[in-house]
Amino acid sequence: MVMPDGTVIKTVVQLNQVIEHPRMEIGDFTYFGHLEVLDDYGGFLAPFLFPLSPERLVIGKFCQIAHGVRFITSSANHNMSGFSTYPFNNFMMTESTTMEDIQAMFEVSEKKGDTVIGNDVWIGMEAMVMPGVTVGDGAIIGARAVVTKDVPPYAIVTGNPAKIVKSRFDEHVIETLLAIRWWDWPVKKITANIKAITSSDLDTLLQAHDSIDS
Repeated sequence: MVMPDGTVIKTVVQLNQVIEHPRMEIGDFTYFGHLEVLDDYGGFLAPFLFPLSPERLVIGKFCQIAHGVRFITSSANHNMSGFSTYPFNNFMMTESTTMEDIQAMFEVSEKKGDTVIGNDVWIGMEAMVMPGVTVGDGAIIGARAVVTKDVPPYAIVTGNPAKIVKSRFDEHVIETLLAIRWWDWPVKKITANIKAITSSDLDTLLQAHDSIDS
C-alpha cells in the first residue's frame, strides 16, 4: 500500500504478489494487513500446507485478511484411528527414507479436503480457519473466531466455535450480489463503479452491472 506522499506501507501486501506455493491459489487484490513484515507469508498464513500436501488453500479476489489470521489445513491433522495420535514416523526418518515414504505420511491424517475462501471476504484479527472449511462470498469472520464449519455467503460469524450472528443482507439481495459477481468485472469497470460497489444501493449496482464495458 502506498500513501499519497509516496510512503510505502510494507506491512500491507497483496498476497498473490508475495506467495508462490504449489498448493495455494490466491485471487487478485486480496491483501494481508499484518503488523510486521514477514519473510514467508505463505508459511505464516498456512503453516501446515506443504508442497506434498494433498489439499489446497484457495482464496478468492478482493479478500481482506487482518493481522494474525491462520489457516489450519488438513495436513495438520494426526491419524486418530489408533490408540495413539503421536506421529512416530515423522521422527524416524533416515537417509533411506524415500519421497514415497514421506508422501505416505500425508495419507494417514484425517482428510478434510480443500479450504476455500470466497471473494470479498473480511477475516478479522487472529481468526483461525480450520481444515476443509468453505467460506462464502462476502462473509465476515470476527476477530479471534475459530471457524470449524462452512460459512454461508454474506454471513457474519464470531466466537469459538464460530457461529452465525446475522446475515448482512436479505435473501433477495444476496442472490442478486452472487449473480452480479462484481469482483469478476474488468478492473477498469470496477474502478469506474467503486461508489456503487461500496454503497448499499442495489439498483445502482445493477445499473453498473448492466452497463456496457468501456
